[in-house]
Amino acid sequence: MREILRDSSLDAALVTSGVHIRYYSGFTSPDAILLVTQKEAYLITDFRYTIQAKTQTKGLLRVEEAPYAQQHDRIRAFLQADGCKRVAFEEQAMTVGEFRHYQTMPVEWVPFSAELTKPRLYKSAEEADSLQQAQRIADQSFLEWLGRVHAGMTELEAVAELNYVCMKNGSEGASFDPIVAGGPNGAMCHAVPGTRKLQKGDLVVTDFGCVIDGYHSDMTRTFAIGAIDDESRDIYEIVKTAQRMALDALKIGISGRALDAVARDYIGSRGYGEAFGHGLGHGIGLEIHEAPRASLGSEDILTSGMTITVEPGIYIEGKCGVRIEDCCIVSEEGCRNLVSVTKELITI
Repeated sequence: MREILRDSSLDAALVTSGVHIRYYSGFTSPDAILLVTQKEAYLITDFRYTIQAKTQTKGLLRVEEAPYAQQHDRIRAFLQADGCKRVAFEEQAMTVGEFRHYQTMPVEWVPFSAELTKPRLYKSAEEADSLQQAQRIADQSFLEWLGRVHAGMTELEAVAELNYVCMKNGSEGASFDPIVAGGPNGAMCHAVPGTRKLQKGDLVVTDFGCVIDGYHSDMTRTFAIGAIDDESRDIYEIVKTAQRMALDALKIGISGRALDAVARDYIGSRGYGEAFGHGLGHGIGLEIHEAPRASLGSEDILTSGMTITVEPGIYIEGKCGVRIEDCCIVSEEGCRNLVSVTKELITI
């Protein structure tokens, strides 16, 4: 972080988002403020978290205990003691009301969210290992969960079973609220599971992830309950082919826009272009949606160490949805696909 600050002629950085506090310090609670100057680093938190902070940061910085009402005064004093004049802050992670407190301090505040995020684009071997472990739990859990799902179960009941299996198998929690959407509900890309019962003849879109060391996996599989009609099967095969083509194209140097076009153009050539309305993918890490992006308007250039999901879909209102998603790490060899679950249509 200090290197980034020096390159921009900045004296310090005020870090207030939980994800960046964790990334730069190791402290896992968002109830803190991280201040890094060219001379010192301070983690200001309250009595509830001081033991945790000292344990997790392992001597990396000074842990300062202060009730919330005194934390701004502490920061003011630290900035003054270290001679800070130009200070970076996360403009995308601070309310207007909070920023007003800081504006009273005798420093120049410089918006810096994008620069603080850049190092997170490139996953270290340790980060990649955490992502892989999270995905292995998801793979195992999905196959185990399929043995628990049946016609007559509501979407909400299916989600409860999925969450249980993932936690039992070692996940720290859900990457996000899982999607289990049967039949026509699958046509809603981000369907909210409800009381509809899964039925024979349904295609069921299942989108979920597991967490290890704070790092999120993300996968989608669509499976069938009993026999499905020919159109539904054709749609599934189109999405599967589009995803394979995009995975084959995922190499260092391709743009997010070009990668998106590989899947989008194929789906369009099969007559379903209007039914694929979202981007092809996004990065994953400490957040479930990170840079880079693969979409119609993406200018991102993918390179080694970046993560990206590949998740084409087709959504037919009143009938069904199909999405197949893998999470990948771009590598010198092309891409490392973290997901092992088959993409052949599973029927239960």
